[in-house]
Amino acid sequence: MSAHAGAFKMRDCLFKLGSTTFTNQLWVALIEPDTPFEIKRTLVPDGAVADVDSPTWTFKISGLQDHETGGLSDFLWDNAGTQQTFEFAPRVGSGKVKFTGTLYAVHPKIGGDQGEWAQDELELPVIGTPTKGTQA
Repeated sequence: MSAHAGAFKMRDCLFKLGSTTFTNQLWVALIEPDTPFEIKRTLVPDGAVADVDSPTWTFKISGLQDHETGGLSDFLWDNAGTQQTFEFAPRVGSGKVKFTGTLYAVHPKIGGDQGEWAQDELELPVIGTPTKGTQA
């Protein structure tokens, strides 16, 4: 059996906040659901009741700190607490999948370890559920 054709490696991606592309400043971009669920076993064999709630979504990013003009850290600092649209495509190309939505910008980290690249790992709360579409 051959490998599934839809599998991909994360490279040649797209990450935009508002109208600005920040792909060249990140090495992790992950939209992650948190879906609460509860299962209770009853007092009979194989007895159980379950409840699954709606997910809340987070956009997790990791990358370089860049607090200068055009940097993602600069953008997040200036827009912290505001709603920003996002566009994320795991693979760039016509007809390939993309995800869009709105998230809250949060303040980035400042600084790091001596002699190391200043890095940031952030969790940006997504409002509602991301929309799945295709690239033009």
